[in-house]
Amino acid sequence: MKETRYFYVPDAADRCELPADEATHAVRVLRLKTDDEIFIMDGKGCFYRAQVTIATNHHCGYAILESMPQHKAWRGRIHLAIAPTKDLGRIEWMAEKATEVGFDEISFLDCRFSERRQMREDRIERIVVAAMKQSRKPWLPKVNAMQSFDDFINSHQSGLRYICHCYNEIERTDFYSSLQGEDDQEVIILVGPEGDFSIEEVRKAIDNGYISTTLGTARLRTETAGLSAVMMANLVLRKE
Repeated sequence: MKETRYFYVPDAADRCELPADEATHAVRVLRLKTDDEIFIMDGKGCFYRAQVTIATNHHCGYAILESMPQHKAWRGRIHLAIAPTKDLGRIEWMAEKATEVGFDEISFLDCRFSERRQMREDRIERIVVAAMKQSRKPWLPKVNAMQSFDDFINSHQSGLRYICHCYNEIERTDFYSSLQGEDDQEVIILVGPEGDFSIEEVRKAIDNGYISTTLGTARLRTETAGLSAVMMANLVLRKE
């Protein structure tokens, strides 16, 4: 039995050919031929069963045989806003695993104690596409460019908003417990850099309507905290 092959094609229903990078992989690496069956995901919640119609060195055409709309396993939207680590590989790992778990959007924050002030979101986009295909979830998380902490909290004024931090002098609620009973809303989770947010940033977020929260008693590294927050939100918001 042949292994099922999955490919990402934005607006797949309106196209008839794999994008160049996917076509190269299909034809040169997987050696797919005319009449082979493939599965396509559009990143918006739909699978398509398709048949290869053209297979040349640079092109792989397809014809859709069946549309298979899917339903997300979680309610609402999960949006992680995180300060990237100095070692980019760690945040790339987190983005990959968070995609496998399931979330909707990731933003990158430039904070007072940030060790990385620039990001190439195209690198993260490639990683989340690969993770989406590997985990067979037809929803592609939105990847946003880096922005300042102030700009982010000022531009996000709706939904359930949380800031996770380690300051004992500021009252905090347990993030997992605070999500219980919530339903179809956007959940925005702020996770700071290795040195945490500054206490002024935490207070500013609270003044802007963010809930002060903790992810538990352990002191987590940035990428671990981000992944833990996504996993908690996914579990609480999971559809029965």
